[in-house]
Amino acid sequence: MSMKEVVRCGWAGSDALYQHYHDREWGRPVTDDNRLFEKLCLEGFQSGLAWITILRKRDNFRAAFHDFDIDRVAGMGEADIARLLQDAGIIRHRGKIASTINNAKRAQAIRHEFGSLATYIWHFEPERERDPIRPGQIPAETDMSKRLSKDLKKRGFSFVGPTTVYAFMQAMGLVNDHIEECFVREECEADRAKAAIPGK
Repeated sequence: MSMKEVVRCGWAGSDALYQHYHDREWGRPVTDDNRLFEKLCLEGFQSGLAWITILRKRDNFRAAFHDFDIDRVAGMGEADIARLLQDAGIIRHRGKIASTINNAKRAQAIRHEFGSLATYIWHFEPERERDPIRPGQIPAETDMSKRLSKDLKKRGFSFVGPTTVYAFMQAMGLVNDHIEECFVREECEADRAKAAIPGK
């Protein structure tokens, strides 16, 4: 496929880092607990900011939060919050940093109940639609993102509103919102079809 023939979702723009994220990650199924936790936390950090800002700082976030190892993050405390508030490599927002630690503890409880965070998350996969997705038709939230948001909040998670949760669902492949013309869409469908989905 020549570069001239490549059609991407419009949001991928022309930034090479953004295009790589669009081409290789967004919409592809994720079943690893720590990677799911990372995506959920980073969507929370993104709230009110452009995603490219988070993407450019992602390696710094991984270093700051022990590569988003759920158990290690759950063991962090006030001293870590104070230290990270001085870390210019991440978003220095006390509430979001504290939320990441809190959410790790909540994720531990989910793993204890369901066996894995992935089993719990994939339980909320909606029916797989085959209707064409056109630019401008992708919602900011859905009934399923509202359900997952409500359940996460009930379990004590924070920074998990329905819009944040839907962005998470898009990013980790619970839904495939690549537009019909995007060259990645069918790749994501194939990846989702062959993925070993826990609990399925």
